[in-house]
Order: sequence, then structure tokens, then C-alpha cells
Amino acid sequence: MCQHQPPCPTADSADREAARLTAHHPEQGWSLLCNGVLLFEDTGELLPDGQIIAPHRTLKSGQVMKAA
Repeated sequence: MCQHQPPCPTADSADREAARLTAHHPEQGWSLLCNGVLLFEDTGELLPDGQIIAPHRTLKSGQVMKAA
């Protein structure tokens, strides 16, 4: 899929978010990476094989995550 040199990280690698942007739609809250990963504004991801990666944003010091 990736034509860059050196190639972008694959969708199943730990550093998959380092791949280059193919499409960026901040008004819709998502970006498509060169490796086929859909990266969402909340840091969630959808991998090309359909696997969902839950949001993994870090909280500021002292912040508490509230249940919805």
C-alpha cells in the first residue's frame, strides 16, 4: 500500500500512527493514514482489518475521567 521510502509503519505495528496522512478531515474528526488506518480525533482507530482500537488519549495531571 505505502509507496514512501522508507515505508510507513504497517497497520499492525506499534507505531502505526506515524504513517503519513492520505486524507485529513478535521471538520469530521478523522484522518486516513497511508497504512489504511482511520485515526479519529478522540485518538480511537479503525484498522484495515476492521479491528477497533479504543481511544487512548492521556489525561492532564490531576484530571479524572468521568463515566458517561
